Amino acid sequence: MDSCLTKKTDHRILLPDGWPAPRGYSHAIAASGRLLVLGGQIGITPQGDMRDGFVAQCEQALQNICCLLETAGAMPEHLVRMTWFVTDIAVYNASLRPLGAVYRQTMGRHYPVMSLVQVGRLVEPGAIVEIEATAVIP
Repeated sequence: MDSCLTKKTDHRILLPDGWPAPRGYSHAIAASGRLLVLGGQIGITPQGDMRDGFVAQCEQALQNICCLLETAGAMPEHLVRMTWFVTDIAVYNASLRPLGAVYRQTMGRHYPVMSLVQVGRLVEPGAIVEIEATAVIP
């Protein structure tokens, strides 16, 4: 699955006067509709194989999110919030360029509200990233 992009929504990205425009995320989004809450997705394939490497695990987690969105009749544009849990912030920072490319290929240029948290470890052995997501489907 290269992408799960197909159409836009009427979600409003909020940017208060005088605030700098964020890059790669939004400060706030106003939306109404049916709430879809996705549990943390990791870099494991539907066949149960953990992908190797940080960017590959991020790509798989994003693909898993797209699959769940599609199952609910939603698209990446319906996402309003993502929380990323990583085991090493230095690896995240060192991977920004390839990670950005993978993100845009999978999710398009829609940047919901995002938070990034470094954690000591994740529940699944070998997982180095986990992404929770919330969508509002009009």
